Order: sequence, then structure tokens, then C-alpha cells
Amino acid sequence: MLVGLGRSPVSDMPEESASNLEYTGDAGQYFALQLQKLIKGYQGKLTEADNIVVMGLDSATPGRMAITYYRELNGSEFLERVMAWHQSHAWPQRYPKEIDFVGAPAPREIAEAAYGRKLDDKLRKATVERLLPCIVDGRPVPRDIVESCVQRVCNRMGLESWDWEKFFGVACGLFRGNHRKEGYRMSLEEDRNTRDYLFGRLLAIAEHIEERALYLAGETRDTNAAKLMQRFADRPNSTWQTIELALTPYKARLRAKRPGMLVALEKLLDEIFGKFQTGEFTDDGKLSGEFLLGYHCQRAALWPNTNNGQVTDGESIHEGEE
Repeated sequence: MLVGLGRSPVSDMPEESASNLEYTGDAGQYFALQLQKLIKGYQGKLTEADNIVVMGLDSATPGRMAITYYRELNGSEFLERVMAWHQSHAWPQRYPKEIDFVGAPAPREIAEAAYGRKLDDKLRKATVERLLPCIVDGRPVPRDIVESCVQRVCNRMGLESWDWEKFFGVACGLFRGNHRKEGYRMSLEEDRNTRDYLFGRLLAIAEHIEERALYLAGETRDTNAAKLMQRFADRPNSTWQTIELALTPYKARLRAKRPGMLVALEKLLDEIFGKFQTGEFTDDGKLSGEFLLGYHCQRAALWPNTNNGQVTDGESIHEGEE
């Protein structure tokens, strides 16, 4: 039962359904519908009278077993809390050698995102034990775990590419779940004008400009946005000046080969600049994990095969690049 608490609802779907995960529109809406179908299936098997026991066990020494967590719930209450966890902490996840999915990260993955893949068993067990009440009792994820995940993702150059992608989704899911009142969506929110969210969008666009220019030149290397992500999270305004200045040669390349794309991207940058309130853009204070949400959503909106109408160059921003 403990393992099941941390799995994505998508991973529990029948093979014929899980193999066809294409959707249009808001990823959050699609995920919610799939989750509701799954929960309804379980509700048909569990009744109010059914008792569910969630128990954490740890073998302290050979031959001895210790109970680290114990909770009794009725069937409907258990399903409601599991559903609440998956809904509030859901985010697009990318795992190496596994199917990409939308859902809440598993406790084991959260522990790795917070403390690295090489964490010892003792720390892993302790972290999972701290997370169980968050799933079963609806408590917020401990702040130090969320901040550790965000910090690790910001230190992008210190991680392998696949680890960064994986931990990125975990950090976004945890931050979203711990700020439920904000109502963050999993798709780009053009009407969200908070400082940190807007800075995240700027970073994603800067990265996209450089990535497109590098692609046209046949180069594959880390962008300045990726290299300076940690510094950007700590000092966004001063770091943005460095990133923007470094974009000059890449803009020149796009202006020569993809002028329509560059015009659309620069227009989008101007629109975002205009959304900052007075004094917010020049504020060089540290960004919260919210900037990762803005960065993730804007980055996804600019990826190939994204038809959201924001950036166009003819029929597609990537037309003619294949």
C-alpha cells in the first residue's frame, strides 16, 4: 500500500489506455479526468465500511520490525486523500527510460530530488516517513524538502540532463501542492502577472532564442540561460542583463535566417516586460520556486509541435528546420 500511494494514476491505468496518452488543451484537465475515472473504479470496490490501514514498517535490525507510521481510515476517506494529493501535486513528469506522465511524484523520487541519487538508505527512509502524513493526512510537504528540491533544480549545471529534467518536474509539483490557494495551472498562464512567474517566463524565452540559433548552426551545447540559472534565481535583474547581452549574436543569426520567429519572440518579451509592476523588474531579490513554474510552462509552450498561437513564423515557429 505504501508504494501505491506514490504512484501516478496514469501508471495504474490499463495498458490499452496508458498507451494512448495524447491529449489536446490543458494537461491539468486531462489528468483530472483520468484520475477521476481511476478513483471511481476503486470506489466501486471499497465501501464506507471498509477499513484501510496505512502502515510504515522498518527493519531496524535482523529479526525485528518497527512500526514507523500507522493510520486507520475508512475506504472513501482514504480515496479522497489520495486523490487530493495527486490533484494538488500533479505536474508533467519526465523520467528516463519511462513514459512521460502527468501526476504527483512518488515519495522515493521526492527524496532523490531533494538530496540526490546517492543519498543513503537512512535518509531516504526518513524522508519517505516524513512524506506519508502529507499524503494520508493532507499536511503540507515540509518546507525544507521543497526548498531543497528547488535549490537542486536551480543548480542545473551540477546535474546530468535526465536527472535535471526529472527533478524539475518533482520540484514544480511540490511547490504547486504547497501553494494550493494560488491555483497554479499546469499550462501557461498568460494572465498571471506575479514577479517570480514573469521572470521564469523571461528565462525560458531567452533560452529558446539561443537554442533555436544553436540549432540553425548545428551546435549542441548548454545555453547561457542554463549555465546562469542558479545565479538568475538568486539575483534575477542583474543576471538578466548578462543573459540579454549574451543573446545579441543569437538574435542576429535568427534575424538572418528566421526573422519572423525573432520578431514574434521579441514581441512576447516586450509583452512580459509590460506586465511587471513598478519596481518589480529592478528588484534583485531572490526568486521563489514559482519562477520554475513560469519557466516550465513557457518552455513547454515554445517547444516543437506546440500549437498555442503565441509564437509563429508562418505555420510553425520551427517551420523549415527539419
